[in-house]
Amino acid sequence: MTFETRTRALQPVPPEPGIRVHTRAVRELAIAYWLLSAHPVPSSAAKEWTEQGIALLPLGTLMSAVRLPQDLVRAVADSHEREDIDSFLDEALNAGPAICDPQGARYYALVPAGMPTRWRMAATEWRALGVSCLGRGSHLGVPRPQSVSLEPGTWNSYWAVPMPSAGELCRPLDVARIIAAGKRLTGDEQ
Repeated sequence: MTFETRTRALQPVPPEPGIRVHTRAVRELAIAYWLLSAHPVPSSAAKEWTEQGIALLPLGTLMSAVRLPQDLVRAVADSHEREDIDSFLDEALNAGPAICDPQGARYYALVPAGMPTRWRMAATEWRALGVSCLGRGSHLGVPRPQSVSLEPGTWNSYWAVPMPSAGELCRPLDVARIIAAGKRLTGDEQ
């Protein structure tokens, strides 16, 4: 392959009639199947979504989660407004998925399954801030992919940052940066 042919091969392809574009609905379906595959009985988790709007999924195989206290996230986002916090998380996590649990006053950043093991030493330090790395042996209440805002009159969990596509998770370093900033801003540095 010559430089000229390689350069042509790397150029964007203009859209043509008949090229499929994945709509949000198609992505949500793929995301739902991916999330449900974490459950030993996916149909049971799907039923939980239908009946309760949230499914309890095991962590540590497809994904893990970092639980962030709401006060820490508010301090870093410099806001108490949900919309502002959600926008901040979207930017700070580079569109990595995060769940808001308004009842528990927590956020959950979804991360690769091995993060609790690989970041074990940092996770030990983070406990003093109320941050927990949840992996094998833990479960997380995960809202339906369509639940992307707080429903009026409820305290149901929702996607503060929706999962962009199946299997796309937060980068651990992005989550660690939020925690480090929160530690500094809340005066918990030692």
